[in-house]
Parts: sequence; C-alpha cells; structure tokens
Amino acid sequence: MKLPAAALLLAFAALVSPAQQPAAPTSTVLHAARILDVAAGKVLTPGEVLVTGNRIVESGTHVTHPIGAQVIDLGDTTLMPGLIDAHVHLFLHVGDEAFQTVRESVPERTLIAAHAAAADLQAGFTAERDMGTEGAGCADVAVRNAINSGMIPGPRMRMSCNAIDINGGHEDNAGLNPEEHLLSNADRADTLDDIIRVMREQHKQGADFTKIYETGRDRLVGNVFTTPYQYTEAELAAAVAEAKRTGSRVGVHCTGEPGARYAAEANVASIDHADFLSPETMRIMHEKEIFAVPTFAIVEYFAAHAASPAAGSRENAMQLYHAEQFKKQMAAGVPFAVGSDVGPFPHGTQAREYELMVEYGMSTAEVLRSGLINGAKLLDWADSIGQLKPHFFADIIAVPGNPLTDISVLTHVQFVMKNGEVVMRKPAAQ
Repeated sequence: MKLPAAALLLAFAALVSPAQQPAAPTSTVLHAARILDVAAGKVLTPGEVLVTGNRIVESGTHVTHPIGAQVIDLGDTTLMPGLIDAHVHLFLHVGDEAFQTVRESVPERTLIAAHAAAADLQAGFTAERDMGTEGAGCADVAVRNAINSGMIPGPRMRMSCNAIDINGGHEDNAGLNPEEHLLSNADRADTLDDIIRVMREQHKQGADFTKIYETGRDRLVGNVFTTPYQYTEAELAAAVAEAKRTGSRVGVHCTGEPGARYAAEANVASIDHADFLSPETMRIMHEKEIFAVPTFAIVEYFAAHAASPAAGSRENAMQLYHAEQFKKQMAAGVPFAVGSDVGPFPHGTQAREYELMVEYGMSTAEVLRSGLINGAKLLDWADSIGQLKPHFFADIIAVPGNPLTDISVLTHVQFVMKNGEVVMRKPAAQ
C-alpha cells in the first residue's frame, strides 16, 4: 500500500536527527549601570539589551531574560551603539604619508589595512567609511569582503576604491620629478566621460560609493581661505546621477569655495573637511541634508607632529579658522557626521574627533547624534546601526561613566560586541 505524499514527508521529518536541524540562535543579555538613548540624548538607569543571534531584540532599563540566556554584567558602564567613523583611511599609517604609497606594495598595504581595521574595531568602531585607498585601487574591497566573511576582524565597511582626481590634482604626486612617472594616489579623470568610466570600473570591482577630490591645495592668508576647485557643478552632478543609477552615493574631499557650492548644488552625500562654506552653500546643505564631516583630529595631529615650527603654526592657524567656521555652520543648521581622517595618525585613537567637536562648540548629545544617527544615514545603514533598537544589528559597546557629561569616555571603551559576537572585554577595575 502506498502512503500519501504528506504522510511520507511527515515520516521523513521524524527521522531527521536534532543534530541536522538548524540550531536556535543563542540569546545574551547585556547589563550595565546605564544605557544611552542616542536620539533622545538621555542616559537611563540601569541599562539592558537583549541580543538574539546578531540582532537586538529589546533594550531599555529592563529586558526579558529568556531561559538559558547568557547574562554579561558590565558593571559601572554605559551601554551604547558601536561608534561610527565616516572618514577613515585603512591603507595609510603613521609616518611619511607622502611616500608610503610609493615605497610599499599593494599586498603589503593590504595587510596593513587589515591590521588597521582590527585596531579600529577594538577601539569600539563597529562601522566605517573608507575614503580612498590612496593608490591601492580596489584592494579595500578584498578587506571588506574578508571582514564580512569572518576571515579577519574589522568594522562594517563602506569602500570607495581609489578616490577620483584630475591630472595634477590634489593627490596626484604633483610637484615631484615628472621623469619618474609616479602613479597617482587616485584614479585620474579629466572629463565628465572620464569620471563616468572610472566610476563604472570601480563599481564593477565592488566599490560601495565614490569619493571625488573637489578642491586643493588650500591656502589661508590672514582670515582669507582659498582653494581651487577641480570639477564643475555639471561634472559633479553627472557623477551623482551615475552613482544614483547603481544605488550608490558620492562623497567629496572639499575644503572651500567655490567647490563646496558646486558639490552642494550637485547633491553629493557629504562634504568632507568643509573648512569654509559660504552662507548659500550652508543653506543648500541644510535644505538637502548634505552632511559636513569636519575631520578636526587629523589637523590636530599634523600640528603636533609638524616637520618645523612654521609648519605647526600653519596647521594650528588652519584649525582655529575651521573651528570658527564650524560654529557658523552649526548656527546655519548644517547637518554633520563624524569622521576623523584616521590613517596618518594611529588607528584606534580616532574617538578624539568626538572630543574635538565638543571642544569646538557642539553639545555632547548632538555630537553623538551626528556620529551615530547621521553616520548611519551617510553609510546607508540608517535602519540597521547607530541606535540600540529592536531589529538593529547587535553592534554595542560599553564605556565607563556617562558620555553625555564626559565625551572623553569614548576613548576608553571597555566592551565591544559586533554582530552579536563579543569582540573585546576588558577586566573590571579592581
């Protein structure tokens, strides 16, 4: 007698051993003295987060404790989302920035980038945007893929491959012996057609977004800041349209006018550095929600490690000028994300950028919103990271003290969880 098909399926299912069934995701409860509500700018007491698999299930002062869940008591710390750095360079390191791209092979630089990614994650940065490999092409895609596959540790990454630059532009090794025929630290594109061609090649190789050098070199004479633009508004608009076609974005290295106005009119995603913005550019950025990414930390480092007192004075003057412009940008309602330009200064130390934005006039609550909520938007992960909310990825850190009253605690991360897995936990102070 033949059994009905449904009965056969039931019989087969009964024979499958438990070992062959997918294991139920494990649950973890994180408990701490406090928890940060980034959007509200409040710290609640105590703090708990329920994590199942790689996602947050609940967060607040008290959460469900499922039977069998692991409980991790983090003591006198504050639970908060993993940090975001919207402007990093994994392929750069401290020392001789101008020539490391000449002396070091791409394989060597890729290994350096993997080490940098691990250092950033250990410091609590669970998501980053890499703003150009500085001549290593799309080797950053390999680093991102290795992180995503679990082969190496690192943050969630958005990669741009090389930046795009004009011949003789900001990162084209200009001013050096032309007979050496040194390669550019960016991909050269002199025309609109060149830009589209390069973008399509980078997209084919796995780039998440496009970085374009729009200005440079910069000059500050007295209180007058000048910098030549590299691409017209029409060229930038074409790049933005091409990026939109593939669901991508464009971020620009842009320190001043008129390049910043061209970039804002073209509707780029971010204007990085943004030392000087005209009132009209600030109005457009506010209206279109184009993020300024100030990158104060790199200038501070260059000033402290300058080759000469005169060079240090120039960097300090630039920083003070930018800090004053930053206040004007805040008053004009320019939205911000937090990006440090880490690479030429040590990876894993870039929480200093959060401190400097507070030092230069932004409230701690707003800096945290800029870094985490706006940073998540800029990286196209607004619905996945940057807040401790149900269904978001379990990218969670713990810091001593209260970040709303002392932003410096971000430089002393005690615990890091990324994607539901504990990456780092420091022993409790005795």
